[in-house]
Amino acid sequence: MKSIGKGEVLLRNYFESDLPLMVEYANNKKVSINLRDAFPSPYTIENAQALLQMANHQNPRTFFAIEYKGAYVGNICLSLGEDVYRRSAEIGYLIGEPHWNRGIATQAVNLITQYGFQELDLLRIYTGIFEYNRGSQRVLEKCGFKQEAIFEQAICKNNMIYSEIRYCKLRYV
Repeated sequence: MKSIGKGEVLLRNYFESDLPLMVEYANNKKVSINLRDAFPSPYTIENAQALLQMANHQNPRTFFAIEYKGAYVGNICLSLGEDVYRRSAEIGYLIGEPHWNRGIATQAVNLITQYGFQELDLLRIYTGIFEYNRGSQRVLEKCGFKQEAIFEQAICKNNMIYSEIRYCKLRYV
């Protein structure tokens, strides 16, 4: 598969050389606090290898490595809906802490959103953000996602209760 994007930020296949950084970034508590509990913790090299194998054999492709200035910096994906939700997908992403506050997530979200609408024929892309994750809220808002709901006390993370803020972007407004 060819890369998606031009310039400094690209979405691409995962490479074996990405594996050590995949593990390092995922095991950072400042990153993992924003991930669902289903995401393995601790995140092992075996977890990274399984993601690489799964992602690089997908059809259609929905999981990508994020590359910035030629280096792996994170992951981004669209989880496709099923049945009556087949024209919708949930977006998820992580950026390694050394690469925060550089606009990388914003560019990656814009790239995968465009891909989802144009290549996957999606009508709606959405996500739920933990209330304390202001960085992701800003990223989504900069990308044109709209807050559509607050699910109060919907999340239990590390034995604490939080609200979830739902965002979505529609292909046709």
